[in-house]
Amino acid sequence: MKKYVLLVVCFLFVFTSCEEAIDVDLNDSEPRLVVEGSFNVSEIGEQTQARVELSLTKPFFNNQDTFVNNAEVIVIDEDGVITELDLFQNGIYNAPLIINPEKEYTLQINYNGELYTATEQFKPVVSLEFVEQDDNGGFDNESIELKAFFTDPAQEENFYLFQGSSDKGFMVDTFNDEFFNGNQIFGFYFVEDLEPGDEVLFSLYGVDEQFYNFMFTLLQQSSDQSDGPFETQPATVRGNIVNQTNPENFPLGYFRISQISTLQYTIE
Repeated sequence: MKKYVLLVVCFLFVFTSCEEAIDVDLNDSEPRLVVEGSFNVSEIGEQTQARVELSLTKPFFNNQDTFVNNAEVIVIDEDGVITELDLFQNGIYNAPLIINPEKEYTLQINYNGELYTATEQFKPVVSLEFVEQDDNGGFDNESIELKAFFTDPAQEENFYLFQGSSDKGFMVDTFNDEFFNGNQIFGFYFVEDLEPGDEVLFSLYGVDEQFYNFMFTLLQQSSDQSDGPFETQPATVRGNIVNQTNPENFPLGYFRISQISTLQYTIE
């Protein structure tokens, strides 16, 4: 018995004596501006909230907030009419605005002595029509799956951003109508633990081809991640916003003007 005790003590000594603190030297790059500019229009001619969210990239182990609260954010239409967006809360700037679908709008952000710009035009969208519920979905054939249907206009090239959200989770997808032009199509929503009584909000946005490609790339990169498309990515995906002062210090994110169709569904 004494021999066994001695062996155990020896093993413990070896393993504990091999422990050593290792400092990992990470090459942190300079913070970049991150822009999420989304002007979502429900009905043409009605007032909408122009919303821009600003933050900075941060090192992997930095948990501090990176909201940008000291920028100047304006929108200029093609006639030169200026709308100033005010700081609403940390990193979020907004202002009421009526979007003219025939005009282009330029977003200008002045931050830290540099000017960032992007120009976009309104993209329409069709309406979400109905939701189909399948109670025999998932790998176990016992989970709830939802499909939200819409009909793509014929003889048009269209691109879409689709979102489904509830207290149980969020899903996002993109579509182009290359293979379903003029036909009915659906956006798919499946998260764990859906049950009767849960409220799910579906949103469909009209977007252009450049945003479709941008978002498709983000989703492809984040397909193996669980934190969503706006978390740290394995490679930099450039949006449509340009640093006019210092092009090498390019921002991340996107500016878009979309019509939105929403549909609320209660799981049965």
